[in-house]
This record gives sequence, C-alpha cells and structure tokens, in this order.
Amino acid sequence: MQKLIILACGIFLSTAAFSQNSPAIKEYIAKYKDIAIEEMIRTGVPAAIKLAQGIHETEAGRSKLCVKSNNHFGIKCKSEWKGEWVSHDDDAKGECFRKYGDPADSYRDHSDFLKTRAHYAALFKLDPTDYEGWAYGLKKAGYATNPKYPQLIIKLIKDYNLQEYTLIALGRKTEEEEVIAASPIAEVVMGGIKEEYTSAVPARIPVNYPEGKFMINETPVVYVSAGTSYLSIAEKHNISLSRLFEFNDRKEEEAVEYDQLVYLQRKRRTGAQEFHTVAEGETLHDIAQAEGIRLESLLELNQLRAGMQPAVGEKLNLKSKSSAMPVLRMAAAKQQEARPAMVQQTEIVHTVQPQETVYAISKKYGVSIDDILKWNNLQGTDLRKGQELKIIR
Repeated sequence: MQKLIILACGIFLSTAAFSQNSPAIKEYIAKYKDIAIEEMIRTGVPAAIKLAQGIHETEAGRSKLCVKSNNHFGIKCKSEWKGEWVSHDDDAKGECFRKYGDPADSYRDHSDFLKTRAHYAALFKLDPTDYEGWAYGLKKAGYATNPKYPQLIIKLIKDYNLQEYTLIALGRKTEEEEVIAASPIAEVVMGGIKEEYTSAVPARIPVNYPEGKFMINETPVVYVSAGTSYLSIAEKHNISLSRLFEFNDRKEEEAVEYDQLVYLQRKRRTGAQEFHTVAEGETLHDIAQAEGIRLESLLELNQLRAGMQPAVGEKLNLKSKSSAMPVLRMAAAKQQEARPAMVQQTEIVHTVQPQETVYAISKKYGVSIDDILKWNNLQGTDLRKGQELKIIR
C-alpha cells in the first residue's frame, strides 16, 4: 500500500513543543477550529482528529512546507493532482507536494482524500467520538510511517481538549458550554455505533407497556425491568445472546441497566408511523427502540451520523428519506438565543471575508449552516472572497 506521507515535522515532537500550554498550538486551534467543525459536518472526518493532524504535520502552522504551500496535511501530488505544486524534501529530495491558495482548501482536500480512498473506508464506520480508533486506524491504513503516530495524535487531542470540537460538530455541545470532564455511567455500542449516557441525561418518561411479549412495528418485544439478566431473556425466548444484543443495537453486558424495551427479532428498516418528534432527553437509540426501527436505518433516513443529537421538537422521518438533516441541538440553541420572541425578522447582506467559512458565519449571526445554504441556493459550503450572502435574522 502506498503511503500518504512521511512525518516531515519530526522536530516538532519535542516535549516543549507538545507542552499543554503552547501558545503556537492554541493560536492554531483558534484559527482553524471553525473549518475543522465545518468539514466534519460535511464529510464526517472528526474535528478533533483533523485539528490534531494539522497541528502535528505543520508544527502548528510553522513548518516550511505549510508556509510555502498552505499544505496542512502533507499530501503529495499523486497522479490525479492537476493543481499547483511545490518541491519539498521528504522520502527523497525534491518531491512533489500539493499547493493550495488557502488553508481552507487544504482542509477540504484532506477530508475528500480520506473520504474517497477505499483503504480509509473503515474509519468512517467508527463512532466519530472514538478518536483513539481513528488515530490507530489512520496508522493501520498507511497514513503515516511513524510507529508513535497514534499516540502523538491522541496526546494532542487530550492535552488541548480537541474532542470538544467534535462534540460541537455533532450538536452535542455549544462553544459557550464550559469544558468539563464527562461522568459516563454507561457506554452503549450499537452495531459499531457508540453513544455515551452521562448523569446529565434527563430521566426517561415512564411508559405503560403490556406484560409479556407484544408487538411494536410488527416486531416481537418485551419490556423488562432494570437488573434483569440478558442471558435469562435470551434463554426464555430461545434466542442466542449475541443475536439479542444485535437485535437491540447494544453491546454485550450482563444485565439491563434501566427499564426498557428488548426486541426478540431484528427490527424493521422503516417505522410504522411517518414521523417521530424528538422529546426532551431522547437519544437516537431511544427513538429507534420506541419506534421499532433499526438505528442504522434511522440515521440513514435522516442524513444523520452516529453521535449527533437532533434538537427537541425536530421531526425525524421513519418511512422515507428526509431531504435535509434535522436541526441539531447546538443550532437550535443558537437560533433561540439570536431570535427573541416577537422580533420581526430582517434580511441583511454579508460579504465573505478571506478564509471565512460558512460555519463561522453561522456562529456570527446565530443561524444554522443549513439555513445559509438554503437562503442562498448553495449546493455546498465552498465560499469565495467577496461573495455576498443573504442572512435572515
């Protein structure tokens, strides 16, 4: 397998350069976090991973290659590259590296490079919050030759709380929220999809389900109490334990943690109803269980990725594919803050500044990225300097 890069920035691996209070690294994060978040929303490459790679590969924006080419990820020309290039010593003297007019172009090209190469496909099946899996997966797929590459990326993410930007892109945190350590009480893996439940998750609303086996969306299910052994459920209904976890999009564990539905057959790909309205405290897994629909299908029908949290009140499609992603919790909070009740909306024109992203503009005006794209009939998030955008507030 042909490798993508050699770590040309080895001198940056000193203890001093990786100190947790490096001003250069903090400046780099502040400068490029918005495009990292925007690229995660567009392609699914975790913002934490992208920022850590950018910091590492460029010596926080100071490497010779980065300065002369705006190349933040050490991507070589390759046969398909038709753009500008620079000569740089790496594996050999005078190798061809891609040159970009703007750092944002490098960030987008890096996302597309990973998204379109078959040997990186397995990464996109990981939970986007699994930065350790992504770091080791990049190394395994041939992104870097340094045997310590995963550890270096993971250390940067931990030292600089880069995971926060992944959570922001997923709509599970806003930039105004204080950065605090989570207190997980359970970790749920659903067919390769992981959700974390913390003490901050509101209590579930009690539901009166029938006793014994009954049907939801033409699928047999039972409602069991917290503490019930999964093995006892499997044996009682003559199902293998592994299949029981598979049917319910759950990892293997000993007992039921809270009162919940447990399906006895594989759930259907579509729901019985057209829509489900998101309630306070509901996760996507909760909704998939309540509606008797496979979690992977719920995500696909609504253009969502694992870990995203739709806002309360959003309607999720259960039968047909949605034309747009629902508003996420972060975007809804922004809109609510920016639009006081009974204030008449006004239309303004925003002129795009150099290196400005759609995400940065959405934050500035307290509107969603989807709204900006819709108001301006844009097919993607690429912007050009001087472009005029309509903003409705």
